[in-house]
Amino acid sequence: MLIVGGSLVGLSTSLLLASKDVSSLTVERHPGTAIHPRAAMFNQRTIEIYRSLGLEDEIVDASELEFEQDGAIVSVESLAGEELEYYFRNVNEGYEPLSPSPRLFITQIGLEPILRRHADALGARLEYSTELVSLAQDEDGATALVRNRETGAERTVRARYVVGADGSKSPVRDGLGIGLRGHPSFSKCITIYFRADVKPLLGDRNLSVIYVFGPTLQGFFRFSLAGDAGFLVVNSTTDAGGARNRDVSADMSEERCIDYVREALGAPGLAIEIENVQQWNACADWAERFREGHVFLAGDAAHNMPPTGGFGGNTGVADAHNLAWKLASVLDGSAGQGLLETYDEERRPVAELTVEQAYTRYVVRLDPELGTEDIQPFVPDPPIELGHRYHSSAVIAESDDDGSIHENPGEPSGRPGTRAPHVALDGGSTLDLFGRGFVVLSPSDVWCRAAEAASLAAHRIEAPAFAEAYGTGAEGAVLVRPDGFIAWRARGPQQDGERELASALARILDR
Repeated sequence: MLIVGGSLVGLSTSLLLASKDVSSLTVERHPGTAIHPRAAMFNQRTIEIYRSLGLEDEIVDASELEFEQDGAIVSVESLAGEELEYYFRNVNEGYEPLSPSPRLFITQIGLEPILRRHADALGARLEYSTELVSLAQDEDGATALVRNRETGAERTVRARYVVGADGSKSPVRDGLGIGLRGHPSFSKCITIYFRADVKPLLGDRNLSVIYVFGPTLQGFFRFSLAGDAGFLVVNSTTDAGGARNRDVSADMSEERCIDYVREALGAPGLAIEIENVQQWNACADWAERFREGHVFLAGDAAHNMPPTGGFGGNTGVADAHNLAWKLASVLDGSAGQGLLETYDEERRPVAELTVEQAYTRYVVRLDPELGTEDIQPFVPDPPIELGHRYHSSAVIAESDDDGSIHENPGEPSGRPGTRAPHVALDGGSTLDLFGRGFVVLSPSDVWCRAAEAASLAAHRIEAPAFAEAYGTGAEGAVLVRPDGFIAWRARGPQQDGERELASALARILDR
């Protein structure tokens, strides 16, 4: 495996593949892991994925060094001024029953070294300051030319499969001629990294994300745990006549950036030190296809969305999780090539939904002048984060399947294609049973014996909530994929359970 791009999604792909004994090389053009605090909000599903790798406690500990957790998401005229609306009083309030894992705030600065360290320990190869020069495919795989950016030395790399996790301007995607759909650039934004004493302005408020609707700017803040630094994203500005300017990057001077920060803080005379300013385009789009031959797209290379909702990095990690077990299954010979077709079938509809929901939030919260007539209706966060549904040949749909693309995870159906819901067990969760291979869960010994006869791992779940959450009744069963999604369900006993399980598994794995 060759992974192009070694940031959040590339590192996650490397780690997930290494956990399944798949050899990979990751090349990253930058000299190391992230140096700017991007992708700070991680949802429960992402933490569940890292939990399956044994990393949750370490990530939670690291997050507490960067941010006070369980904060609010709020909009204000300025930090010192009037509070306008609370989107969340506590980002975990009401979410606790859905998962054993929390929503939390940690930057890529805090997270990526953890992923890199564990990927290294499992034998993954990571090469920084190394860029892709060219990529060519043939019937058996791909040949890449890569260059060390420090020495200029070039070499060829041969891989069976390639994952392009190389960002929104993806050279891999462009080289494949894959186009984008959705909403192209609608704002040239800037992110201002600064140092200032904002603790007196915050007071005793625990505010994780602060949207700002000031007299002349619209954007949002995040602050360090110590309250002595932060960053301000400026999405657009408004002049004295009310005209909106969406090209904020036209003036990135230090003087102008200090003015932006002071206005957003509501502190005209506060001492501000500008550390860095970055320009980026706000867009909401997704690739027309996520696979071309032996090459797969993941993360921002496959979909790009504004930060409203905090969905971007999380969607990329879910891409990696969906793809890694499928690649591992094909590479070890336990699955046929058809399994790889399901990556695009499953992840592209999820990406489209998520991108459109991020765009809806951007328009409604930050820039209604973009037009609210054609945006998707608002879908709450839980169905987007935990409730999406897959429809593909790696899922055996039931005869009464309604084809919906998401459900409320607070009212789980247990339908094939949905995330296997969390049910509390002594010392853990049903989620802790997934990740190493296919597994059968049932309240019935009959199904557990059938699973063992079919050489499948099986767990009898006696918790009363299980049968309702999974829709099995007292005598049914579910077959759960390595990524924790339900692949098949029986709602009662069957005459030959071993044969039914073996047949279902063969269909799912295309063998």
